[in-house]
Amino acid sequence: MSANKIYSMLGLATRARGLVSGEFAVDKAVKDGSAALVIVAGDASKNTKKEFSDMCSFYKVPYYEYGTKDELGHCMGKEERASIAVTEAGFAKSIKKLLSGSEA
Repeated sequence: MSANKIYSMLGLATRARGLVSGEFAVDKAVKDGSAALVIVAGDASKNTKKEFSDMCSFYKVPYYEYGTKDELGHCMGKEERASIAVTEAGFAKSIKKLLSGSEA
């Protein structure tokens, strides 16, 4: 149930242009300070997970591993996506709350 809410919020954030996806866009958002939350697919490569985990740790951006590449892409209405960054603070706060609850 919580998973559906997370994907719905990601879809809304996409339509509100409060989300970027793809390795280069997420990398840029984290480094320029516009990323409020980063999500990397659970089935992404170890290298991708480590790269974003280390980068988010350095720039103090919340980092989560959630879903699959296919699910993340589908909720955005796009192809597979290994990484996404929520750039709108309101959506990031809501999604973070849902992600924290689903991991407990």
